[in-house]
Amino acid sequence: MTRSADRPELLKGTLDMLILRTLLLGAAHGRQIAKHIERSTDDVLRVDHGSLYPALHRLVKNGWITAEWKTPKDRNREFKFYSLTPGGRRQLRAEESKWNQLARAIGQVMRPVEGT
Repeated sequence: MTRSADRPELLKGTLDMLILRTLLLGAAHGRQIAKHIERSTDDVLRVDHGSLYPALHRLVKNGWITAEWKTPKDRNREFKFYSLTPGGRRQLRAEESKWNQLARAIGQVMRPVEGT
């Protein structure tokens, strides 16, 4: 992730979850994944190659995504396309559950209910 003073920093493991979530939409190559995350967050989260490709390799190693070289119809060179596996879908559900629990807990601290 590109860091600057006005951009939030991702928590450890968040990029993996965002990649898995992006691949729910279908197979994509690295640049498409990065662009989707950036567009979806109004460019608040910027994904750089130094973060993206190690994460993709880690997800392949864990069996959560697969990688396959393909040549798109409108291009004359190959791209490595990544796809979500059934194990990746399970991992995404687990990560989303943990993320929701963490977000609720942080919200309780940041916006406490009156009288507590």
